[in-house]
Amino acid sequence: MSLKDRALEWAPIYRAWQGPFQDPKFEPVVAHNKMDGIRRVLDVGCGPGTNAPYFSQCEYLGVDINPGYIASAKRRYRREFITADVTAFELEAEPFDFILVNSFFHHVSDAETDRILHHLGTLLAEEGHIHILDLVLPEGPSLARLLARLDRGDHPRPLSRWKEIFEHHFEPVVFEPYSLGPAGITFWNMVYFKGALRHP
Repeated sequence: MSLKDRALEWAPIYRAWQGPFQDPKFEPVVAHNKMDGIRRVLDVGCGPGTNAPYFSQCEYLGVDINPGYIASAKRRYRREFITADVTAFELEAEPFDFILVNSFFHHVSDAETDRILHHLGTLLAEEGHIHILDLVLPEGPSLARLLARLDRGDHPRPLSRWKEIFEHHFEPVVFEPYSLGPAGITFWNMVYFKGALRHP
């Protein structure tokens, strides 16, 4: 693990690095959903809890495998957070109508992504949706491609590959590419996917 990666494992540094881009990254979720209609949220790979403030009006559970992130999230946000592997997480109450996976899947392989998405389908309410934000690997040379390659995650994927993976598991409702960066400069290419359970 590089020095940068080790530093980002520390919650205050993670928040400082992500802070300026947190709201712009989350904009597609707000634009495509009635946030005050959400009942139960599962935030997968929640990190130090930076998504929690978007869900002050509803039941919220953040899950992350990093105990340092979870300890920081509990102190800062006073919401429910647990340290767990989400694939080992089982429902103890009703399913979640809103499952969020923010910038997580580019850290795991295709096989692991498929395994996690399959399991998340078992946690989703019948009329609920999964919401995924993740890093896109641009096809051609660009600053965004360079930064994607330098990211902590080893698995940024082309837009077409993300579409294939997501739609294998869920019925697409929204598939929206967008970009992040200061002053109109694209630092990162992103995609927002909103999906529903597939029915035979």
